[in-house]
Amino acid sequence: MCPHQNPSKKEYIVFTLTAALAAGLAAVALLASLDFAQFTSTRSKPRLPSRPATLGASSIRPFQFHASEEALTDLRRRIAATQWPDKETVNDATQGVQLATMKALARYWERDYDWRKVEAKLNALPQFITEIDGVDIHFIHVRSKHPRALPVIVTHGWPGSIIEQMKIIEPLTNPTAHGGSAEDAFDVIIPSIPGYGFSGKPTTTGWGPDRIGRAWLTLMKRLGYTRFVAQGGDWGAIVVDSMALQGAPELIAIHTNMPGIFPADIDQAAASGASAPSGLSDEERAAYERLQFVYQKGIAYGYQMGLRPQTLYGIADSPVGLAAYFLDHDARSYELISRVFAGKSEGLTRDDVLDNITIAWLTNTGISGARLYWEYFGKGYFNVKGVTIPVAVSTFPDELYPAPRSLTERAYPNLIYYNRLDKGGHFAAWEQPEIFSRELWAAFRSIR
Repeated sequence: MCPHQNPSKKEYIVFTLTAALAAGLAAVALLASLDFAQFTSTRSKPRLPSRPATLGASSIRPFQFHASEEALTDLRRRIAATQWPDKETVNDATQGVQLATMKALARYWERDYDWRKVEAKLNALPQFITEIDGVDIHFIHVRSKHPRALPVIVTHGWPGSIIEQMKIIEPLTNPTAHGGSAEDAFDVIIPSIPGYGFSGKPTTTGWGPDRIGRAWLTLMKRLGYTRFVAQGGDWGAIVVDSMALQGAPELIAIHTNMPGIFPADIDQAAASGASAPSGLSDEERAAYERLQFVYQKGIAYGYQMGLRPQTLYGIADSPVGLAAYFLDHDARSYELISRVFAGKSEGLTRDDVLDNITIAWLTNTGISGARLYWEYFGKGYFNVKGVTIPVAVSTFPDELYPAPRSLTERAYPNLIYYNRLDKGGHFAAWEQPEIFSRELWAAFRSIR
């Protein structure tokens, strides 16, 4: 219709309806372009969230994840089709993850496990995607209702994901409902490490802990925080040490539950299998012997992924293969998990364990996550890094090694908090979320 004509009433109605329809279609197109970053898993070719062209690379986009029914059906089919090995020839776990444990896990995973439960919990949380240094970074960001909350960025490890930290969000953001005070409150930011979960997979080398730490500093500043703390265990512990070394004035303190405490010579002696050096206290000797056990018996996956991560095609192709590899992290965690699948009540449930494995399966991140070991191989996981900013340490009894106060004070000269717990292990936030949350309340009180 020409705008200079005098339309009839009928023509005017048609024109109005047409314009309204066009506007509606334009709005739908705009929403589709924003896409709310809904990551629908087809597993073979996951659809990554689209970036609004008008907002630029530094935009922060809402995110949700919805696994397709096709992907979940395929998962159950693959579990059912597992080709099982013979039973181990010993009556313990010295040959690896035991057949009975894996069959119990597979049976529950195929027949009873419901991914939709944890998916709903995830999608009830504020989740986002933002691009940093060319890689999409996924993160949970929950603000406390308390106005003076301290921002904390919490980093998971391997074979982990954001699943590990979901239980601590509520007590950290809402401490008054969990025996704490308003002054203990945190704003909580939980990112997925690049190559893990819902974050993008780096397509070039160089994404080690230092670069991840720089990305986390960028993320926190992008969120508007000018004063914050960082927490980590496993890989997260190395990341927060790396962040501390980068000298960003916004980072005022860190907390770690896997502190790097061993001088280089002691770390190398443990790795070589040498006897404990002379002059160690009883506590230091116990820590040395536990570290030596980790190197000799408990970190085979670290050598494999550190040297040849791409060779692990089996964990990308078989869900049971992925699960077995993930369970074989450390002896004490495996003992706990095997008891869970034997029907015992522990800090973790069967669903907890499978939630963490399933997120890696659905996002096909078994190998992309493994490459972090290749990036850092030979640089020292447990040794002193030279951190001088304020540091808080919580040491749990079933961690890879108990960190004596003496070694911890030497490693972190600005130690503002140290506590030895009587319960909990390597995945402390996941296993003992209430204890872990209270540790964070206490750890940072002096610097608020």
